[in-house]
Amino acid sequence: MSEGKIRRPRAETPKGFRDYFGAEVTERKQMLDAIAAVYHRYGFDPLETSAVETVEALGKFLPDVDRPNEGVFAWQDEDESWMALRYDMTAPLARVAAQYRNDLPSPYRRYAMGPVWRNEKPGPGRFRQFYQCDADTVGAASVAADAEICAMLSDALEEVGIPRGDYVIKVNDRKVLNGVMEVAGLSGDDKAEARGIVLRAIDKIDRLGAAGVRALLGEGRKDESGDFTKGAGLGDAEADVIMGFVAAKRDSTAGTLARLRELVGSSEVGREGVEELETIAALLAAQGYGPDRIEIDPGVVRGLGYYTGPVFEAELTFEILDEKGRKRSFGSVAGGGRYDDLVKRFTGQTVPGTGISIGVDRLLAALRAKGRIGQEAAGPVVVTVMDRDRMGDYMAMVGELRAAGLRAEVYLGNPKNFGNQLKYADKRRAPVAVIQGSDEAARGVVVLKDLVLGARIAENATLAEWKDRPAQTEVARADLVQAVHRMLAS
Repeated sequence: MSEGKIRRPRAETPKGFRDYFGAEVTERKQMLDAIAAVYHRYGFDPLETSAVETVEALGKFLPDVDRPNEGVFAWQDEDESWMALRYDMTAPLARVAAQYRNDLPSPYRRYAMGPVWRNEKPGPGRFRQFYQCDADTVGAASVAADAEICAMLSDALEEVGIPRGDYVIKVNDRKVLNGVMEVAGLSGDDKAEARGIVLRAIDKIDRLGAAGVRALLGEGRKDESGDFTKGAGLGDAEADVIMGFVAAKRDSTAGTLARLRELVGSSEVGREGVEELETIAALLAAQGYGPDRIEIDPGVVRGLGYYTGPVFEAELTFEILDEKGRKRSFGSVAGGGRYDDLVKRFTGQTVPGTGISIGVDRLLAALRAKGRIGQEAAGPVVVTVMDRDRMGDYMAMVGELRAAGLRAEVYLGNPKNFGNQLKYADKRRAPVAVIQGSDEAARGVVVLKDLVLGARIAENATLAEWKDRPAQTEVARADLVQAVHRMLAS
């Protein structure tokens, strides 16, 4: 670098991160506000925790069970303690529940919304920072709390614009799977690794199909790229038991539960899990949530190691086209379950908890696919500046528009070129431009330019429409607010 040459930083987003502009931020806020209204209706309170937790508090309960203390953005503080950006919303909740256990009501219902960070390899649609929207109940041992979470999730999906019939919430119980594993000879500490492989394999049933899962239960599986994934090493008889569980869903809730009872056999934990599912189904049915909205499905296991009872997943069932133009179901947008051992790390006492996490970006993408959002939003009314020395008059106009609840702004760039002001208004997607030069001011009038109609006329409006609704009109200055309201309404 030559002497005296300034090295300037590159203006680029860090790898794995992205920026969000105008409509994206607004759409996300509107969606989260709608969800929060449902949570509030159910009696849940908002909670905001720090974006930073101690690595010790995050502990080994990170979703990636193969590398529990990796995958986080961490650093060593001045006192040599390790800090990290939160990986999810659940670990901070466990810390809060333990720290404030003498002050919080029990059970404690809370929801939390905000960004989380994962130090993982980014890819298409996979970022290192993303939003989560969680709701949890801590301190309720009854599976009525799990049923409530599922009902609340159903209401939230419908509230934001996913109609009934376009989604289903699938419910299972890890105790049932534990019972099936017991029958398959996979209980005991020495089988922990094999159980983990089985869990992850079943969780991939939609992507890999029965043959792919079966391969992972045995010696392993080689994917299309040639990469080999180690299997659980089960024999044919044990794999048959697991595959029987995966295929246990029947046409009715009663039929599915009966088949699960057969599969768990004499396993006590397995029978307990089936009974919990029966209770959840009955509680939901009593509130009008039938299998068209929430169903018992043994195919849902959730890959996280800390779930101890009921688990649930919200799947959107409508079809979209993938990047290769093939039809496929949209897939999962939320998941969760019961985690009765999470707070125990801090207190030594078992504190029951259950909750759900919505993938905010996924749900936003679904709403765009359904056409519920993504329409180009109108920008503010733009008050143009014809005379520099009359800025006070223009500010008075914009103040009146804002006081009337209208989104408005004064052009604050160089007013010398009026054409640039209209280009600016177009870039801002302004529906109306307000124009007043010295001549209009002397006559006590303003000119309103309908930019939406003007654009349509420029494209394909008929001559009759042009004459019937001129894109530019002159109104009395005193009628500014009412005239803008009328133009926007039209």
